[in-house]
Amino acid sequence: MAEEMQSPLVLGAMMFGTTVDEQTSFALLDRFVERGGVWIDTADCYAFWASDSGRGGDSERLLGRWLAARPGVRDRVRIATKVGAEPIEPGSAPLRREGLSPKAVRAAFAGSLDRMGIDHVDLLWLHQEDRSTPIEQTVEALAGLPADRFGVSNHPTWLVERGRAHARAIGTRPFDALQLNATYLRPRPGTLPPGVVHRFGVLSDEQADYAAEHRMDLWAYTPLLSGAYDNPAKPIPEVYDHPGTTTRLKALDEVAAEAEATRGQVVLAWLLSRGIRPMLGGSKLGQLDSALDGVALKLSDDQLRRLTSADHSPWADPYAHP
Repeated sequence: MAEEMQSPLVLGAMMFGTTVDEQTSFALLDRFVERGGVWIDTADCYAFWASDSGRGGDSERLLGRWLAARPGVRDRVRIATKVGAEPIEPGSAPLRREGLSPKAVRAAFAGSLDRMGIDHVDLLWLHQEDRSTPIEQTVEALAGLPADRFGVSNHPTWLVERGRAHARAIGTRPFDALQLNATYLRPRPGTLPPGVVHRFGVLSDEQADYAAEHRMDLWAYTPLLSGAYDNPAKPIPEVYDHPGTTTRLKALDEVAAEAEATRGQVVLAWLLSRGIRPMLGGSKLGQLDSALDGVALKLSDDQLRRLTSADHSPWADPYAHP
């Protein structure tokens, strides 16, 4: 696939095989590839809360069936999966989960490869932090796995840096990607948006600064607030109910009208302008097409400035200028 035709959108396969049936999932995957989509994101625990068994694996198994039914498509897509958040037994989440011990990581990843029928993944994520296991032990376990890259989701930055430092010390590939919740609106301090169940799951300015400084990929889950930007039947979650949101929505509406685009499409374009790769977990072809159009939307420098400056205080310059 030519590089210039690739879409920066990530297709989230979280509900494939559970609430999104196989026929619909295949149609979404086919359309995604047809329109230049490359990255597909899943996890070994998807979606245990919606499955009949109370265990994860349905998403990966569906992807395995799709890959088997589409000869050659594996060469056109990149697969990312996650380990560490699968419940030890049904009903034990979130406290009793497999975690990130070397034994758990190796077993979970072997299961992921088996379910998808592949011999490697392009990116392996640590799904959420596990402080019962030193990050150094997890990094050492990752070193021997058939994954091209490693990333972390829902981890504090200090722990990411500790893991990266250990990887460099032992001569293995350090984490080079972060996956967190991010969107245009900002939640009130001390709150977590719906669907975010991790203390460090919402992208902060500090995490974004860290990713930029170290040239790490930054992926954003739930960037469209599950459709609330554009679907009147889905109210914007209460955690965003503050004066700053009023200011931001005003700027968003103005730019969307100028660009002849939806609010959600402008949000996706704005995230990309910030170096953040958005993820879509939609269940309808129309949602996917709209998101693919959104990441292709080109906003002017003035429009981006107005979006970014709304509800935003100027920061001190981190550089000295003697």
